[in-house]
Amino acid sequence: MAKTREIKKRIKAVGNIARITKTMQMIATSKFARAQAAATATKPYTEALFGLVTELAATAGDMNHPLITGASSKKPGAGEVTLVLTSDRGLAGPYNGSVLRTAMLHLRAHPASKPGAGGIIEVVGKKGNSFLKYNAVPVSQMHTQFGDKPTFEKVGALAQSYMDRFIAGEISGVSVVSMRFVSAGRQVPEVTQLLPLKPVATKASAEAEAGKAKLVYEFSPEGEELLARLLPETVKATLFQVFNDAVVSEHVARMVAMKSATDAAKKARKLLTRDYNRARQAQITTELSEIIAGAASLG
Repeated sequence: MAKTREIKKRIKAVGNIARITKTMQMIATSKFARAQAAATATKPYTEALFGLVTELAATAGDMNHPLITGASSKKPGAGEVTLVLTSDRGLAGPYNGSVLRTAMLHLRAHPASKPGAGGIIEVVGKKGNSFLKYNAVPVSQMHTQFGDKPTFEKVGALAQSYMDRFIAGEISGVSVVSMRFVSAGRQVPEVTQLLPLKPVATKASAEAEAGKAKLVYEFSPEGEELLARLLPETVKATLFQVFNDAVVSEHVARMVAMKSATDAAKKARKLLTRDYNRARQAQITTELSEIIAGAASLG
């Protein structure tokens, strides 16, 4: 009797867990749909803006800008800023672990980014802050103003502060460790170099290599003025896209994790129900045997 009572309690507990994880899965699915719409809506603009800036820099001749070349004079001890994007809550599968492993590998591969060498570590998310503190990695600042719905104003303000410090020579660069959203079935942890802006291969350079005619642009206003306007917007848009990708990756990771937990709970409940039925059947058989044996002894 005690065994069947214990199994019934476990069945009830597993059922409660299944209901909780199912609810969390539905919430994560709803948030994922909204975050995916935001991330996919901003990606074409970010890619087009970055492509425009790099093509402009490649075709307008030798133009220098502090966001590309860095400050003319750096202050002593100016190190690289590493921004790590994690979540505030757990139950997100391998999301936080993958980002934090990538961050630790980045710190090992780039000695200048380590706090002991002048590097600055900044974190978004309680999980990353707890992990780094546990591993004795000093965190310079924890950003708590973003939440599940980062706005362009807040992200732009952070990017502007990085640009101001970079131009002033207070920091030598900014790298962001985050999860990049590729599709609902694939998210990749990566390190994005935010500052200095790293030029990429452009159409103009590709056509020149292929022997095609290189396009000639007329700039109005001048190329330097256009870069001065477009480069800060490129940095802000790039950082905003990184935040959007991180948010949608977190939601899809939690959605998958909660679905796996729900399926595991249902399977465990099915097995426990089978064990309960077997235990109950054995108990009934034992009781019948005792009744028959008692009746036989009286007869």
